[in-house]
Amino acid sequence: MGSTLHQVGNASTYKNWLVKVPEVTAYFWIIKVLATTVGETFADFLNTTLGFGLNGTTFFTVAALVVALYFQFKSNRYRPALYWLVVVLISIAGTLFTDNLTDNLGVSLLTSSAIFSVVLAAVFLAWHRSEKSLAIHSIYTPRREAFYWLTILFTFALGTATGDLFAERLGLGYGVSLLIFAGVILLISILWKTHTFNPVFSFWAIYVLTRPLGASIGDLLSQKKVDGGIGLGTTTTSAIFLSVILALVIYLAKSKKDAIPLEKAIQDSTSR
Repeated sequence: MGSTLHQVGNASTYKNWLVKVPEVTAYFWIIKVLATTVGETFADFLNTTLGFGLNGTTFFTVAALVVALYFQFKSNRYRPALYWLVVVLISIAGTLFTDNLTDNLGVSLLTSSAIFSVVLAAVFLAWHRSEKSLAIHSIYTPRREAFYWLTILFTFALGTATGDLFAERLGLGYGVSLLIFAGVILLISILWKTHTFNPVFSFWAIYVLTRPLGASIGDLLSQKKVDGGIGLGTTTTSAIFLSVILALVIYLAKSKKDAIPLEKAIQDSTSR
């Protein structure tokens, strides 16, 4: 632990720089699923409803994400509003990565799923080779944080491609796809809690799968009934989920329910 502390200075500095991500609680997963749903519906809202088009939506989202990431990297501790803003924007960007490959370049969903799987595996490998650990609670250097956000970006891209593959290419529909992804997430969660699966693998597997789960929820709620949805529309669905995210983030900012104790962060940072 001494060598780790040496990297970041005294205990006060260590505490400030170490805890830049939230604790993985029920709140974390609820907001994550809500954010993935918004990623699907808000991208459609900008693209179709506001008429930005795919290229305009991509430019707007990437520009907003770059600005949010700048402030996230400048911050020296976990700030719920900033952290979850980045997650929502990355969710939208991940959706657009897949949409651009499919709509602009004609890449099949099966191919894009394979591509993003390989890219995500490469990011994990580079992260582990560089940091000797994939501990998600010890984000205390810019390089480690860069790996963290890059990983999240490609989990969203992969999740989008996989979700669309199941619901549209394989013709399973939004409701059936939702049940499939929810079932797999439940199974991995049980294997995680019973120590059958490695916790790092379990966390990221669920993180990937919550993307198509959220997308299936978003499509089910927003798409027209003739297309297998409920028909709320992207505007209403986005407004509902963004409002819930905002309420939860305000609650967490005040209550600090998802703040990581320093002792846990130190333990994670020294684990391999």
